Amino acid sequence: MTKLSTRAQQLAAFDRLLTIMDDLRAQCPWDKKQTTESLRHLTIEETFELSDAILEGNPDEIKKELGDILLHIVFYAKIGSEEGNFDIKTLIDALCEKLIRRHPHIYGDTKADDEEAVKQNWEKIKLKEKGNTSVLGGVPKSLPALIKSMRIQEKARGVGFDWEEKSQVWEKVEEEMQEFKEEFNAANGLEIDKEKATGEFGDLLFSLINYARFIDINPEEALERTNLKFIKRFQYLENAARNSGRSLADMTLAEMDVFWNEAKKQ
Repeated sequence: MTKLSTRAQQLAAFDRLLTIMDDLRAQCPWDKKQTTESLRHLTIEETFELSDAILEGNPDEIKKELGDILLHIVFYAKIGSEEGNFDIKTLIDALCEKLIRRHPHIYGDTKADDEEAVKQNWEKIKLKEKGNTSVLGGVPKSLPALIKSMRIQEKARGVGFDWEEKSQVWEKVEEEMQEFKEEFNAANGLEIDKEKATGEFGDLLFSLINYARFIDINPEEALERTNLKFIKRFQYLENAARNSGRSLADMTLAEMDVFWNEAKKQ
């Protein structure tokens, strides 16, 4: 295990990073050219790379990707200071003040005995701070649909709008599944109304995400783990076919299933 540093060493390291950022912004042709807009897509990419490292459970990669994201934060703060909007100090001060405001059970007289109470307090304070007319106003419009679904359900729960028992949520899943099956049963061979089917399928997915949230499963993480599992098994299938001198394009599904079942046993 890496030996942890002292607070003084941590502050010195942060000061060193700020100094390097000053040097790069003043001297490097690429760094001098960057704007908040040009960095945006790179920041999104770094965030996804961190997500990959977390799912892989690789501490060294997590550390590296966190460093890249920290660089971006310092970069944005540097640009903000040049434009006279904010700098790293005002950014951190604002964050500290927000954390203090949103943890009144730590820094005030509010009581919160469990995680759920903390979440509800957080959402109520956030709603008041932002002046939103809707609890859902703080959910970014550009979030991927699956994550957005989870967040709006969490927001609604924060003000008490939620099911009481997980059995109720599962009943809703079964209800949506039955409605979809009855109206769009592939076995009857009839052409479906795609727009209506899309809406019903969305309802089914929403209810499944709701149930996952209710039993403390992150649906985004669950789906990504399944994606990674499929990729690993499919690549085994490709390699096995190649090693046997075959091409997937020339194999029957039954032949591919042999290798697929081998992959499942790995």
